Amino acid sequence: MSFYQVFAFLRDLNKNNNKAWMDEHRDAYREVRSFMLEWIENLDSRLQKIDPDYAPTPANKAITRINNNLVYQPNAPTYRNYIGTELNKGKRKISFYVHVSIKRCFIDGGFYRPASDILKSIREAIDYDGEEFKKIIGRKSFVDTFGSLDDEDTLKAAPKGFSTNHPHADLLRLKSFTVVHPITQQEIMADGFTDKVVSIYQEILPFKQYLEQAVSV
Repeated sequence: MSFYQVFAFLRDLNKNNNKAWMDEHRDAYREVRSFMLEWIENLDSRLQKIDPDYAPTPANKAITRINNNLVYQPNAPTYRNYIGTELNKGKRKISFYVHVSIKRCFIDGGFYRPASDILKSIREAIDYDGEEFKKIIGRKSFVDTFGSLDDEDTLKAAPKGFSTNHPHADLLRLKSFTVVHPITQQEIMADGFTDKVVSIYQEILPFKQYLEQAVSV
């Protein structure tokens, strides 16, 4: 089993997204899931070795469920056409996520629309030493890997309690603090993909450390 077979299964599922097909191909799905669980366990182990503050995440807790929640998404397909892996799961920990799909593959990390208390702590940290945060996200290797922070969801003005002329107003307006690195199917199927994921995690580490320190105070 390899990622080649994972993509083959996801392509077939995308064309036959119904319970009858899944029931006929349940063994194939079990093989794919077993492969992914083994891959996640290996990745989780490697991340523990390079980050003393990493939150170990059991593979069966990290992998996304294949079934869509039709109660909340009645118009969604019966099954998800992707396999997601969310690592570093823990209280006040940023998410480190690997998305494998036939449509779009990526690795991302950060706090996506965090609770108000977490967001408040991040903003207070930026107010206190935002220049340090800007150094982290402005590093050439960081920009080459992730570009800029995701600014899709922002306030129109500085949040309450902060001046509209604040030197870090652009950061304070953010509702999420996340970065994304796109990857291709070819990269995932190539030898050394796990090494690539680990290297991306190493690149995100200073960003992770700053945010987690901010919300721990």
